[in-house]
Amino acid sequence: LTQNKQTMANDDEDNSDDTKGEGIGEKHVRRSISVRLIRHSESQNNQVYRDARRIYKGGTPDFDLDGWLKYVDDRRSADPGLSDNGKKQAELLAEYLEPHLLNQASTPVKFIVSPMKRTIETILPTLTALNRDSYRENSCDVIINGLYFESEGCHTREQVEPGMNANDIQSLLSPSGVNASFTGFQRGVEKGWYAHATGPETRQESEERAAKFYLWLVEHLDQQLYEAEEQDAVDVFDAGVTLPEEEDEQDHDRFAPRNRRRRTAICIGHGDFMSLVLKRIIAGLGHAVERDTVPHRSAFVHFNTGITELEYFGNGRFLVMSSNQVPHLAGTEYITGGSLKDGWSYVIH
Repeated sequence: LTQNKQTMANDDEDNSDDTKGEGIGEKHVRRSISVRLIRHSESQNNQVYRDARRIYKGGTPDFDLDGWLKYVDDRRSADPGLSDNGKKQAELLAEYLEPHLLNQASTPVKFIVSPMKRTIETILPTLTALNRDSYRENSCDVIINGLYFESEGCHTREQVEPGMNANDIQSLLSPSGVNASFTGFQRGVEKGWYAHATGPETRQESEERAAKFYLWLVEHLDQQLYEAEEQDAVDVFDAGVTLPEEEDEQDHDRFAPRNRRRRTAICIGHGDFMSLVLKRIIAGLGHAVERDTVPHRSAFVHFNTGITELEYFGNGRFLVMSSNQVPHLAGTEYITGGSLKDGWSYVIH
């Protein structure tokens, strides 16, 4: 991709005069891809931790640490599925995303998904809905990225579990009719996504993996932009420009049909690891690692199924449009996972 990036860099230089004088940057075409980061629905482990905090009075002077640890240890799963609450969140997410993507995103919609069970179960209703009719075939392009798992990896009582392999994941996806592609499986797709590990992942290893995933994501999106320009694709354009036939479109209406549907990438991941990736997106420092014993400088909180919207302009340039939104859960009892009582303060201590 080095040559591709150099081509885009040269294009930027060719337009450098457009930023001089009156109307700074007005002539520059700013093509972008719409990117969403979405946290998984509530998992069975999330419910275990939530119940343990309530039962053993977490966050109070009467906190029973030994009881809390035993309760969690007896019930925690290395790679849990969704709780009953999480399944409802996934259904509501699909009810929101299906009309939004059908009316405003080009096809195929790009999905980049963690190899863990809870992320796949989160997006499965959406994939099934988007792919339900014959005329919608090939509406989804799903990549399972073996670098995108949650911090600490896959383990039970400090014992490594390999996680699902490609066949296991494809079987889980089968109700949707979608065939996924796989990348980032360090021991190969026939092995589990965590088969390479020798123990729970350390904080420094999580940070370093976040940098690797960030760089993979940037190169993946850069390739999309490069190919779109080479092919003169109609779904990658300057979304800041309004054509005459688009004057009545409301940007904040997420369901109305668009005159031009946009290329869209949706990343389904995990609360803590998404925070590590977002730090690199915000700071533009793919190599940055916060060390063990050093408090984190910043972190990003997400509800279960919380959506962060980004625009990607190439060469590592992101614009954050909104963070941790749950419009699909508004007015319901299903909002979970995004408060200090859910344990988020641990990420900065």
